[in-house]
Amino acid sequence: MENNQNNNYQNNYNTEIREYSEDELKIIEEGNVQIKFPDFDKVSSDAPVFYNPRMEFNRDNSILALQAYQREVDREINICDLFGGSGIRGIRYKKEIDGVGDVSINDISPLANEFTRINAELNEVEVEIDQKEANNELRSNMGRFDVIDIDPFGTPSPFVDSAGYNLKRDSLLCLTATDTSCLCGTYEEPCIRKYNAQPYKSEYCHENGIRILIGFAALTLAKYQKYIEVKMSHSSEHYMRTYLKVRKGSKATDESLKNIGYIAHCNHCLYRSEHKGLASSIPEFCPECGEKLISAGPMWLGPIQNEEFIDSMIEIAEEKDLNQKEKVLKLLNSCKAEANAPSTFYDIHKVCRALKISAPKFDKVFDKLKEEGFIAVKTHYSPLGIKTNSSNKELMNIIKELSK
Repeated sequence: MENNQNNNYQNNYNTEIREYSEDELKIIEEGNVQIKFPDFDKVSSDAPVFYNPRMEFNRDNSILALQAYQREVDREINICDLFGGSGIRGIRYKKEIDGVGDVSINDISPLANEFTRINAELNEVEVEIDQKEANNELRSNMGRFDVIDIDPFGTPSPFVDSAGYNLKRDSLLCLTATDTSCLCGTYEEPCIRKYNAQPYKSEYCHENGIRILIGFAALTLAKYQKYIEVKMSHSSEHYMRTYLKVRKGSKATDESLKNIGYIAHCNHCLYRSEHKGLASSIPEFCPECGEKLISAGPMWLGPIQNEEFIDSMIEIAEEKDLNQKEKVLKLLNSCKAEANAPSTFYDIHKVCRALKISAPKFDKVFDKLKEEGFIAVKTHYSPLGIKTNSSNKELMNIIKELSK
């Protein structure tokens, strides 16, 4: 994916601008804006004007997150939309978020920038339009932006270092990764190459993937004596998304990096354990069944949801016009519930397969865990997932009892 991304920079840079007839254009309404763009047969990085309707949900959540951030810092915010495409994200930010100053929309494609200009005029907003390679855009605007939104077609990893260089104290870094196959462990080598981390394809691989992405960002920003506070994260459809508030200070950065570590997993009995520290000693064998453990990381083992911030997003959602408001609120409430839950989760059907028994009703397991005094939280990662502080043995005993 990333090789195609680099090739597409040059291809899109040389894209000729031509006039499109109205028959060749598509007009959509999203949030409070209308967008025109050429109606390509297929959504891909090869399209010189990129609009992906499947990312409307992402953009709706982003509107809420940026508004919550603006209220938190209580000042006018300047925003960089690093991969503008049709301009819809940056234009929505300018039109739908209160307290926004400058919005810079960057794209390497002159045709994409022409449609950003057309769409800005259509929606009667003023935005700055840049045509630079993404890293050059960030490196040449040090300290200018309060929010940097990196939403590429593929991995954000080549641009995180430049974002770390650019971002000032108390700014917000928004990252989207669509290369979920490597973050989730389907393809190990690309994850090692792009994120310097070993993935593992477990039942909770999407959570691991987000934690690898966040850990990569934390380690990259640390060289600039900057550290992160994770405000909200989610895995939806084909992508992962996280919102990171960036703080500054060498001692605080050192302390923050204590959240970096590894997860060890037993594929036989489903035991798992956290091991914090980049050079953490990880046991080779499972302490419960003796099978060889598999480790994943380094990754972020600190909180990846902030209850107060998500509460603010939920409150703001009631004020905004969002086509997917019901779906957005369902996700936010689920992420809020997960804010104080342990990392990883158990898939009830996988537990039952390990026990070679029929699965009891999901809600009965959920209620029994609470009755026994354990944390029990449903997770947005999987309809069959339960986050709990019970051990795998304790959970298995409860399931065996219920299955009788």
